Amino acid sequence: MGHARWDASAWGSYIKTNAGKSRAELFNRREIAGNLNPAEISVRESRDSAHNPNATPIIVGVDVTGSMGSLAEMLVKRGLKPLFEEILDRKPVTDPHVMAMAIGDAWCDRAPLQVTQFEADIRVAEQIQDIWIEGGGGGNAFESYNLPWYFAAMKTATDAMQKRKKKGYLFTVGDEPCPTVLKAEHVRQVIGDTIQGDLSSADVLAMAERSYEVFHVIVEEGSFFRHSPKKVLKSWGLLGQRVLRLLDHNKLSETIVSAIEITEGRDIDAVTSSWSGDTSVVVADAVRSLAPVKKGLSGLFRF
Repeated sequence: MGHARWDASAWGSYIKTNAGKSRAELFNRREIAGNLNPAEISVRESRDSAHNPNATPIIVGVDVTGSMGSLAEMLVKRGLKPLFEEILDRKPVTDPHVMAMAIGDAWCDRAPLQVTQFEADIRVAEQIQDIWIEGGGGGNAFESYNLPWYFAAMKTATDAMQKRKKKGYLFTVGDEPCPTVLKAEHVRQVIGDTIQGDLSSADVLAMAERSYEVFHVIVEEGSFFRHSPKKVLKSWGLLGQRVLRLLDHNKLSETIVSAIEITEGRDIDAVTSSWSGDTSVVVADAVRSLAPVKKGLSGLFRF
């Protein structure tokens, strides 16, 4: 998918239409939509087209449990517009194809993962509105942030990687720790794959990193992080410098764009100072640990 192109006027009309709506009005589904159910998806594709000849896949998976349901609302009302506009304007990568994911808890939720198509236009926001904001999550002190890694590794196909050996980008977003394991029964129930035994989160991350630059954004406004920041930060040590601490969830898109710019080799101070006002402060705090990927080396390069 992703054969269309960004249209600023269409996005402006869409945001104006939805700006005054409540979360309940924006998201009225009461069960998972079949087209977003990973168990019913054979593959999600990001392919080049006349409108997007050098497509770059970008996955944004947001926690929709509890108070984190506001993240999906923010993406519909504001977040995707600056994400597309700033990537197209700043050009850290070419022709963005965005996939949105909704993340829950595979231990207790009925829909712990929901997945849109890769899209380059308004259709990605329309698909986000079809997400079921289940609002679940359990008392196990984590959410299933490793499910998007598995899906990206096993159920996406991109021309960026297949034609150009160019990785896409994958961002998960939430306020809780990452589980240490991805259980085989959850892979079967949620994604529909049969695997031999559980996988460690480190192994699933390595699978995803073959095709994606993987990041996690910690939403510091979230209640779990505010209650147990050390526990959350320790959990995300497996991602090294690819952990972004976000003070204001409304600056998520600018933080993602900045992380992409820095990873693609741009100077971190130049990137953070390019934003105005409090956006610059929030972004600078979030990306302070990042360093660009060293060109000519495969995989992730950490200083």
